[in-house]
Amino acid sequence: MKLLVKQEHAVFYLKDSVTEEVLYGGAAGGGKSALGCLWLIEMCQKYPGTRWLMGRSKLKTLKETTLNTFFEQATLLRLGNQFKYRSVEHVIQFNNGSQILLKDLFSYPSDPNFDSLGSLEISGAFIDECNQVAYHAWQIVKSRIRYKLTQYGLIPKMLGSCNPAKNWAYKEFYKPQRDGILPVHRRFIQSLPTDNPHLHPSYLQSLLRLDKNSRERLYYGNWEYDDDPATLMDNDSIADYFNPSHLSPAGLKFMTIDVARKGRDKTVFRIWHGWVCIARESIAKSGLDEVVGRAKILQTRYGIALSNIVADEDGVGGGVVDFLKCKGFVNNSSPLEMLEGSTYIKPNYDNLKSQCSIKMAEMITNRLAGELCDNDAVKQTTAEEMEQVKLKDIDKDGRQGIIPKDRIKELIGRSPDEWDSIMMRYWFALRKTFNTKVRVG
Repeated sequence: MKLLVKQEHAVFYLKDSVTEEVLYGGAAGGGKSALGCLWLIEMCQKYPGTRWLMGRSKLKTLKETTLNTFFEQATLLRLGNQFKYRSVEHVIQFNNGSQILLKDLFSYPSDPNFDSLGSLEISGAFIDECNQVAYHAWQIVKSRIRYKLTQYGLIPKMLGSCNPAKNWAYKEFYKPQRDGILPVHRRFIQSLPTDNPHLHPSYLQSLLRLDKNSRERLYYGNWEYDDDPATLMDNDSIADYFNPSHLSPAGLKFMTIDVARKGRDKTVFRIWHGWVCIARESIAKSGLDEVVGRAKILQTRYGIALSNIVADEDGVGGGVVDFLKCKGFVNNSSPLEMLEGSTYIKPNYDNLKSQCSIKMAEMITNRLAGELCDNDAVKQTTAEEMEQVKLKDIDKDGRQGIIPKDRIKELIGRSPDEWDSIMMRYWFALRKTFNTKVRVG
């Protein structure tokens, strides 16, 4: 069987002695699933008794899509008599003892650490549409690649396929490749529909008739486009947030503190002059005394009234609020009443964090808030988090909310530590003002 040129490039890295992880694709119709299935077939035939994983976010989807591609490729190669598919166990059993295990890699709340894969030993893995699984799942699967490697002189090999997505695949593969800093154990190969001469012209035309964002992603392989209608901040508004030349620091000063909790590694302080963040500091996970002490130093340095300081009161943050005697922000508390005209109304948000996140995103999108920052690493990590601030359940009626922090962690492959100290700035805009009438004379 003759492979596409881009598929041949991928196979080269899948067979070398250096590359451990290959990401292939970046658009529709580039032969992603076929490549993965062909690779697994070859490995099973070449190395008897080995065990391989074929995974996707949901097993049902895997069986309806990738597995059918596997059968198609096996038929073309006339290998139908060399294996049996045991549907009850979700295993493809080769006559020479090799196996392909079909696995559901969805991040279920009941198994956030993928303990179901704990005793698994495999020789390699192919994860189709890997952008739909959590980065933690990718890492756990890789940690299980150790079966018969020494016997056959192999190294751990992972192959993933995907379409463009602003998540861990972008951060871990595409962007480092674009910037020329992709580590040697990883390779990214962009495959476009125009690279595949076997596609029917009508299919290419159908891709070109998609909406602009989908066309950019699925036909042109543009990773910078995001067609998720739940997204609250686009790339341009995020870029302008870090280049607030149109804004001037003015008015009162505020400090927002996102206190490190269990499982997080830092406390983030942001100093605001009006709607412009003029300074940001962070300290590694530390004791309560150090957090309170640093807050007092920043309060004095920037001349901030105690009533204009707010700290995340959940968990350890409650101690900071008690000792510093500042305002407390409780994420899951009820949203605050908002002023419309001359009347305060009860807003339609599921909690205070959603309210402040959505309203702060509006400020950023309308170019009414910004941040002075010369640290490229902070800009990058903050932008990654801002891209993931999205509405949840947008197709359902009810209160507006944002996707939870645990889900964002899955998407970007780390704990989000920046956005909370930004969205809390809007809390001060929700405080009621009391204008006391003073009798004169």
